[in-house]
Amino acid sequence: MSRTVAAPIDPLGPTRAGTYEDAFVVVDAVHGPPRRRGLRSVRTEHFALTPVDGRLHVAHTLPPDAVDDDLAGLLERELFGPGWVRGPELFERIFTGIVRSTAPEALDSWELFYRNTLRRAALAREEGGGSGHGSIAGYAPVHDHVLSLLEGRSVLELGCCFGFLSLQLAASGRRTTASDVSPGTVRLLGEVAPRLGVSLGTVVADAARVPLEDDHADDVLVVHLLEHLDPEHGSRVVAESVRLARRRVVVAVPFEDEPTEAYGHVRTVTTADLVAWGRATGLPFDVHEHHGGWLVVDTAGLR
Repeated sequence: MSRTVAAPIDPLGPTRAGTYEDAFVVVDAVHGPPRRRGLRSVRTEHFALTPVDGRLHVAHTLPPDAVDDDLAGLLERELFGPGWVRGPELFERIFTGIVRSTAPEALDSWELFYRNTLRRAALAREEGGGSGHGSIAGYAPVHDHVLSLLEGRSVLELGCCFGFLSLQLAASGRRTTASDVSPGTVRLLGEVAPRLGVSLGTVVADAARVPLEDDHADDVLVVHLLEHLDPEHGSRVVAESVRLARRRVVVAVPFEDEPTEAYGHVRTVTTADLVAWGRATGLPFDVHEHHGGWLVVDTAGLR
């Protein structure tokens, strides 16, 4: 499929008759099995893909109550893992299109997505969590471990993505700021949070250059972000986290044999990488494993 320069994804942009479309994809919800639309179509259990005039048309059969963050794993298993579709750009656009196809109004569709995800995350905690990066059951124990490591009552999360962890922290009564480099994602979180009865702050920023004061929060979180960044960028993020944290920095990474391209991973991270980042701070730190790797840096002695 030919590539064009397209506008960034707008998760709250208009749809036409329930169909999401942009310069790369057209996404529709359908009733019944997705039908092939010609010899060039690909059909999987939940999807039918057809290239048309330089765009990928995606039909899906997911009902609204099944659209949650486990969609990431489903897309990886059926479309991106087998190689039918490649690249994080298309992954994000198809993901957005499926969510937007669940309701006519943008915020209604995203509120449904958030509520479905948070409900399933709560259920995963009750059942003891699970494993597997990219699934709700997989990150539920990661988020719970974050909670066990916090030192104070104010938190800044860098690279928050949809902000599920920040929402959980804010709902627990902590003063929470969620930051991400994507303006659309940050705007989405800011719009949806009040609908969920949660109050938090948001900041658009590269995690290596955050326009906030020193010691902004007691705890600064870098959870499943560094695998998305090249090594130099990641090192600058860790240093920036130390600047921003009054008491503690918490870093979490998945352990992978190969980077998961569809999720935007560009590198694997090892225990040795975590130790090197910890030593570079010149501060007391701990590295351990729990559903992936963890680096915990105590910054209180720096102040």
